[in-house]
Amino acid sequence: MKPNSILFGMSFAVAANLAVAAEPAPVIEVNAGTMASNTTSNLSEQLGSLERKLDARNRAQVNVQRQLDELQNEVNELRGITELHTYQLSQVLDRQRELYQELDRRVSEALKPANQAPAALIAPSNNVDAVSYSNNLTENEAYDRAVNMVLKDKRYEQAIPEFEAFNQKYPDSSYAANAHYWLGQLLFNKSELAKARKEFDLVVDQYPDSSKRSDAMLKLAMVEQKENNLGKAKTIYQKLLAEYPNSSAAKLAQPRLNSLK
Repeated sequence: MKPNSILFGMSFAVAANLAVAAEPAPVIEVNAGTMASNTTSNLSEQLGSLERKLDARNRAQVNVQRQLDELQNEVNELRGITELHTYQLSQVLDRQRELYQELDRRVSEALKPANQAPAALIAPSNNVDAVSYSNNLTENEAYDRAVNMVLKDKRYEQAIPEFEAFNQKYPDSSYAANAHYWLGQLLFNKSELAKARKEFDLVVDQYPDSSKRSDAMLKLAMVEQKENNLGKAKTIYQKLLAEYPNSSAAKLAQPRLNSLK
């Protein structure tokens, strides 16, 4: 029995060794390690890519902010220049208004007939300040040129087409009432009464707020009186006295109206 037991034990050992030798190599564990390594490598690359993108975006933001700062500085400089120019233009326009007030007064004196003493007959001085002035420099220059024909050059004949051209080119000018009145006065002094009547009528009918309206009514009545239309002259004098009782034109109209009664 003992030899059989030994033989059985040896057979069992050999079978066990063969079974162990037949087991496959641990391939699964090796493959799992490789996959883990690859995953770690991919994550590192992705993180590096994200870092590079973030860095590029930050640099772009810095560049944009710098450009915005530069644009803001330029806008501030332009705003300062605009404010300066606006102030300078305002000063020029204020000075022009002062000059045109003086021009208006001097035109009334220049167009006064030689045998006529009161300057108020042409343009009462208390109405000069009521004139409104334009902010259009080209328009101002055109009006100034026409006025200087009267004041500086004493070229009354040439001033007539100059005022006519101004009225045609700037029909809505703030000087329109004045320009039509001065044109009427120039024509009146030339005894072109029909043309003068047209200009004075225009001032009376279309410029109710003009400081020249009362004077235009006076001159219109004087035109009718000169043409021996005494009824019309009387009506206009009466209207002038009713609408502008305290004006210088009304003081001149009263004795003329009395002479018609």
